[in-house]
Amino acid sequence: MPGSKLPIYTAFAANLAIAVIKLTAAAITGSSAMVSEGIHSLVDSSNEVLLLIGLHKSKKAPDQKRPFGYGKELYFWSFVVALLFFVLGGTMSVYEGIRHLIEPEKITSPVWNYIVLSLALVFDGYSLYTAVRIFNQQRGNTPFWQAIKVSKDPSSFVVLFEDMADVIGILIAATGITLSHMFNNPYIDGIASILIGLLLMLVAIFLVRQSRNLLMGESISAEELNKLVPLIEHNQNVSSADARLSMYLGPEEVILLIKIKFKNDLPSQEIVETIGSIRQAIQAEHPDYKHIHFEPV
Repeated sequence: MPGSKLPIYTAFAANLAIAVIKLTAAAITGSSAMVSEGIHSLVDSSNEVLLLIGLHKSKKAPDQKRPFGYGKELYFWSFVVALLFFVLGGTMSVYEGIRHLIEPEKITSPVWNYIVLSLALVFDGYSLYTAVRIFNQQRGNTPFWQAIKVSKDPSSFVVLFEDMADVIGILIAATGITLSHMFNNPYIDGIASILIGLLLMLVAIFLVRQSRNLLMGESISAEELNKLVPLIEHNQNVSSADARLSMYLGPEEVILLIKIKFKNDLPSQEIVETIGSIRQAIQAEHPDYKHIHFEPV
């Protein structure tokens, strides 16, 4: 599923604007949940910058130092984003909530919070809409959760889950502020901040797991690999083939090792031509198989 930068740019613009608005409102009202939401939006803004850095670096052409290219730069930076989401977003929000429980501060001028949260919901809602729309275009008829599981493009699902966390976090903050003001109980606002932090931690753990799998080197699916064998053995000069070794170097870049048993007494020149023909046939169906290597057995 080829990636798109549009959701990243949309999320960055929305999060940066919202962070300024939220932190301004938090300074005026003294809301702990609003501070957490402001931190959350700042972290999200920096995450989008890191994802763009990863995308840019991953497009760098192969060189002597990295003969297979720099595709895994995107996986590395996505892993960093997931860690920052946990450390800066989750733990700081939980800390702010606990601090507010220890030293409760009554919310003043709650109307500011409602205005800010309404604006944030509009901006983040549009960002989430953009991310979902692009992701739906990419996944086609693949079920949503299956598409998340098999996606090799973290720039798409990282932004998608960040935006989901944004919208849910806003709803939690709004509920906490409303109940805190309604019952004149500042502890509820602190609890809301902790819940936002736990939400961010949960999302971060999922993103860390997904990014780690990609960074460590995921293989093509077994079903896809099994379909390659008949394609290779269809060649009249091939006796048998084994295509089990593969790894994603990037969202659209795969390295594949194929073990082939050629028919007896096949001239070396014909072996070379057969390998070229097989490579061409595979890449016609799978253009993302950029590196195909053959091992005669």
